[in-house]
Amino acid sequence: MKRRDFLKKAGVAAAGASLSPLMFANAQKGKYSLGMVTSWPTGLDTIYGGALNVAKYLNELTDGDVEVEVFPAGAQVGGLEVYEAVSSGAFEMGHTAPYYYLGKNSAHAFFTAIPFGLNAQQQNAWFYTGNGQALWDETNALDNLKAFPAGNTGVQMGGWFRKEINTIDDLAGLKMRIPGLGGKVMNKAGVNTQTLPGGEIYLALERGTIDATEWVGPYDDTIMGFHKVAKYYYAPGWHEPGPTLGAYMNLDVYNDLPADIQAAYEGASRMANLQMLADYDAKNAEALKTIKAAGKVEFRTFSKEILDTLRGFMDALHIEESTANPLYAKVLTDWTAFKKDIQAFHKINEYAYLDYVIGGK
Repeated sequence: MKRRDFLKKAGVAAAGASLSPLMFANAQKGKYSLGMVTSWPTGLDTIYGGALNVAKYLNELTDGDVEVEVFPAGAQVGGLEVYEAVSSGAFEMGHTAPYYYLGKNSAHAFFTAIPFGLNAQQQNAWFYTGNGQALWDETNALDNLKAFPAGNTGVQMGGWFRKEINTIDDLAGLKMRIPGLGGKVMNKAGVNTQTLPGGEIYLALERGTIDATEWVGPYDDTIMGFHKVAKYYYAPGWHEPGPTLGAYMNLDVYNDLPADIQAAYEGASRMANLQMLADYDAKNAEALKTIKAAGKVEFRTFSKEILDTLRGFMDALHIEESTANPLYAKVLTDWTAFKKDIQAFHKINEYAYLDYVIGGK
């Protein structure tokens, strides 16, 4: 499928100059021009910035031999159409969240975040030193894709609610924007869930189309304006303890690149992955102070009863997904063993330290 065909199918208008294939326009000179579609609006400078950073670092690592034009959500394709656009070859690259594409294969969830799973540090360890990257390669190859981690928000907030959630029964009947397996867990609690791209969430919450939403954390959430239309801000983000975003490339394009360009693509993605996590940690800390100073938002923590119940739903979901999908079962086996070992170490080390320096304050 060519760009023009994909855009016509998606109902997106674009300038004719942007519709012609860019790949290999100057390949004979050792230069490459690539197009990257993303799931993010430009207003979310940190998450969209992850895509921009991949492009920037790739250009720098190749001494200008690779130029990537980055498109925000909606400019070429919809925010949830990135995977298909890159898989089909309509665009060479994409920046998105793997768990948006559970409809392709439920195993994609592992490569963003699993509820009650790995935090960002542990997730990176699984990708870079464990078997995470190899398992992701196997999953992506089914749709002619190659991807590397290229961003992480850190543990997210639990979401914005228009009413207090004191018991598990308070969730029943709510309409909430929450994607991934977290959405499926909420379904088991009686929540009517939706997957909406970032640019559509505020209006849905303001107009009452949804009663609650999760997004990222204080920095992005205030940019989105959720504090203006929802009073209660819940923690922790049990559904996304360390969500990874991916820099995707069409596998045919990737395989045709020289080895040094392939290595630069991996390196650029790794640099963007590190930078986004650092940016969110710093910016969320500042934004949290601003929200608290305004005094209009009430911070809440999900009760142990609620978290225990949701975790039980997730355990049941693992069984269901593993029974239905052999690839999910394969990834789960490896992921579970890795999680057990790394969290056992962090319990006696990192957790003990944080519990001492933060827990008592």
